[in-house]
Amino acid sequence: MKEIQEYEKDIASIRNMMERSVKFISLSGLSGVMAGIYGLIGASIAYYIVYYPSSPFGLRLHFVNEQSILTKLLILAALVLILSIGTGFWLSARKAKKLGTTIWNKPSKQLFFDLFTPLVTGGLFIIILLSRGYFAVVAPATLIFYGLSLIYASRNTYKEIQYLGFIEIALGL
Repeated sequence: MKEIQEYEKDIASIRNMMERSVKFISLSGLSGVMAGIYGLIGASIAYYIVYYPSSPFGLRLHFVNEQSILTKLLILAALVLILSIGTGFWLSARKAKKLGTTIWNKPSKQLFFDLFTPLVTGGLFIIILLSRGYFAVVAPATLIFYGLSLIYASRNTYKEIQYLGFIEIALGL
């Protein structure tokens, strides 16, 4: 007859398999940190683009809605997005390989589609806001749509992600 320790090992193994089948666990935590660092660097560069050579407390020689400023800011935003997604994919693939799983499995596909819908909708909405000149509501709109995508994605990750999504929406509002 099996000993209690063997039963505990079996139960732990079953739990591990069940958790892997329903949660996307290959997402690297470092990828979130790196995306935040890229965002902070991008915000610093955007500040420089908008305010240089004038002081933020003085008069600017140009306006944010000038075509050249908008183009630079959109290129910067695209660069930050590409770096964040690329780093996230690379670090997550590395973690999945270390765990002996694949990065593109059923939970990761579901996570992708749960994130994709609100983020793309929000991105298109923000492009419309920018084209209409509603610059003041762009930052809150990004927080709201990112929060919505986190709430949808929390079904395939951990419960704490849902709370983060609610905080993002509250900050956006």
